Amino acid sequence: MWLTCGCSRFAVFSQGRRAFGSFIDVSGKRRCNTAAFMPEAAGFQGVRDRAALHDFSVSNTDAFWAAVARQRLSWIRPFDKVQDCDLNRGKVKWFDGGQLNVSVNCLDRHVHTCPDRVALIWEKDEPGSEVKVTYRQLLEMTCRLGNLLRRHGVKKGDCVTIYMPPCPLAVASMLACARIGAAHNVVFAGFSAEALAERIRDAQSNTVITVNQGVRGGKVVQLKKTVDTAVEDCPTVKQVFVAKRTDTPVAMTAKDIPLDEEMQKEDVVCEPAAMDSEDVLFLLYTSGSTGKPKGLVHTQAGYLLYAAFTQRYVFNYHDGDIFGCVADIGWITGHSYTVYGPLANGGTTVLFESTPIYPNPGRYWEMVQRLKINQFYGAPTAIRLLLKYGDEWVHKYDRSSLKTLGSVGEPINTEAWEWYHQVVGEGRCPVVDTWWQTETGGICIAPKPSEPHAEIIPGLAMRPFFGIKPVLMDNKGQEATSNDTSGALCIAQPWPGMARTIHNNHQRFVETYCQQYPGYFFTGDGAHRSTEGYYQITGRLDDVINVSGHRIGTAEIEDIVNLCPEVAESAVIGCSHQIKGQGIYAFVVLKKNVDASVDEIISQLNSMVSTKIAKYACPDHVQVVQRLPKTRSGKIMRRVLRKVVEQDLDSLGDLSTLDDPVVVQEVIQGHRELLSKQQQA
Repeated sequence: MWLTCGCSRFAVFSQGRRAFGSFIDVSGKRRCNTAAFMPEAAGFQGVRDRAALHDFSVSNTDAFWAAVARQRLSWIRPFDKVQDCDLNRGKVKWFDGGQLNVSVNCLDRHVHTCPDRVALIWEKDEPGSEVKVTYRQLLEMTCRLGNLLRRHGVKKGDCVTIYMPPCPLAVASMLACARIGAAHNVVFAGFSAEALAERIRDAQSNTVITVNQGVRGGKVVQLKKTVDTAVEDCPTVKQVFVAKRTDTPVAMTAKDIPLDEEMQKEDVVCEPAAMDSEDVLFLLYTSGSTGKPKGLVHTQAGYLLYAAFTQRYVFNYHDGDIFGCVADIGWITGHSYTVYGPLANGGTTVLFESTPIYPNPGRYWEMVQRLKINQFYGAPTAIRLLLKYGDEWVHKYDRSSLKTLGSVGEPINTEAWEWYHQVVGEGRCPVVDTWWQTETGGICIAPKPSEPHAEIIPGLAMRPFFGIKPVLMDNKGQEATSNDTSGALCIAQPWPGMARTIHNNHQRFVETYCQQYPGYFFTGDGAHRSTEGYYQITGRLDDVINVSGHRIGTAEIEDIVNLCPEVAESAVIGCSHQIKGQGIYAFVVLKKNVDASVDEIISQLNSMVSTKIAKYACPDHVQVVQRLPKTRSGKIMRRVLRKVVEQDLDSLGDLSTLDDPVVVQEVIQGHRELLSKQQQA
C-alpha cells in the first residue's frame, strides 16, 4: 500500500501562513494595493505598486527578503543575518543562523490547520485513475519512510539517490530525506544506467530508492533493471529500496529492500531534524559544455522560500486552486513547481506520470476538465506537438477552470504562444512565459506579477521577479545600460533561491558562473531588452543544446559518439527543430577502410548515446564528412557548422583562419545531399 490513513501524532513547530491578498478595486479605480497583494509590503515605505515594490526589492534587498522569510516560513530558530554573499568568490549564504525543517514547512503546519486538504493528485498513466493524497496521508507516508531510512543507517548529511517516476512515494521520498536531514539526488527516470551510475558515484550515495517498473504512455519501463546495472559500478551503494508501481515481480538482489511492506512497520511520527539554513537540501545534475554533468547544490531555507514565493505570485495562485505542473520530478521544474513550491504554500499539486498524447492528443485537456486545474504549467515542446493535432482535441473538453497558463524550459515561439493563449486559454488566461534555470532555483523573469491589465507580449519573458536585477553585458564585458540592446544575460546581485556550488567542485562553479563577468552571476544565455525594458531570451551562448527543455552539452554527446570504433572524430551542434525547439546535429568523420554501412553506423551511434545518456540525446541528423573545418591550431569551427545547418551561408564570416577553407564547401555539399535524401524519404 502506498497510502495510509488513520489518526496520527504530529510535530508542529509553528504556523507560518497568512491569507493571500490580491489586486483590488479602490474608489472604482483598478490599482494595486501592495499590502493586500503581498502582506510583507505593508511595512515598505513609498511602495504603492508592483514597479515600486520591485525597485524596493533590489535596492533594499535585506529588508525585503527578511520580511518575506519571516512571513512565509516557519522557523525553529530565527536567522541572525539576511545574507552574506560575494559573487566574485562564488560565496552565497542566506538567513545565516536560522534553523528550520523543510518537510515541516511543506507538511506539518498544513496538517495542523487543514489535515484533509488534498496535497497531491497523482495523475497516473492510466487516464481517469487519479489518486488523491491529503496532507495528513502525505505526512504519514513521509514519516514512515523517514523512520525506515533512519533505521537502515541513513543519517544527516548523507545523500540518497531517487530514481522514480512522478508518484506520491517519490514526493514522500524527497520529503523524508529533508525530514531526517539527508540530501536527495533525484535522477530523471529516463536516464540510462551509465548516466545514473555517474550521478550516484558523484553524489557518493549509499542508498537508492526506485520502483520495480515505470509506466509511461502505455509502455512498461524496466527501472529496477536499470538500477541493478548502475549499482554494479557504484561501490558506495549499500542498499536499494524497491517500491511496487506494477504487480509484476522483479528479481531482488542482496542489497534490495521491499519498500512498501517495510514502511508499514514504521511509526507515523518521525522527529524532524533541525537544519541550518545553508545545509544541503538536494543535488540536481545538469549538463555542461565540458561534457561532465554538474551536481548543482541547493540549500534549505533560501531555496524553499524562493520556490514558494515565485509559485504563488508568478501564477497568481490562491488557496484552494489546483496547480498543474506537468514536469517530471527529475528536473528542477518538478522540484520547484510540482513539489516544494506548491506544498510550502499549502496547495494542491498534480503529479503527471503520462505523456501529452497518451492515449490521444486530448490527454492534457481531459485532465484539466476532470481535475478542474486552475494553473497549467508545461513546455513549449508539448504545446508545439499538440498544435499539430489541431484545435478539435482542445475544444472537446471544458477548460473553464483554467486561470493561468505557463511555459517553461525554453523560449516559446509566437505561433505556439498564440495557440496556447487563444485556443487553450480561450483568450482569457494570461500566458506566463517563464525564464529560469536549474542554477537559479526558481523563476527569475516572467510577465507576472504585474499591474492589472498590464500588457503581455508573445514570446517574451518580460519582467524580472522581485529581488532579481538582470543586466546585459556587451562584448567588452561592460553593462549595456540602454534599451533596445542585446547581450549576455547576467544577474547583478544574489537571491535566496540560487545554487550555492557544484558538488565537490566549487572552483568549477566559480569559473562557470562568477568569473566571466566578475561581480555578476553569468547565466550562459543571451537576451534582448526591448525599448520598453522587457526581456526576451535569445538562447544559449555556450555549447549547450536545449532539447525539449532538457539541456545537454555537445561535449557530452561527442564523447559518446567518439567511442564508436568506426568514428575518428565528431562535432555536435544544435539545430532548429519544429517540435523540440532544438535538435541535435552530428558531423562525423569515419576512420579509413570502414566496412559497416553509414546506416549501420548511425544506428550504432544512436544505440550508444541512448545507452550511455538517454534517448532524447540521440542525434536527429548525422552527416558523414571527410573532414571538419578547423583553425590552424586544430580548433573545430562550430560557428561555421551552425551556419551551414541553418543555411545562412551569406554570414559565414571570415574563413581565413581555417587550415583549409575548401572543407567548408565539402560540408555544404554534404549537407545539401543529406537534406535531399531526407526529403525523398
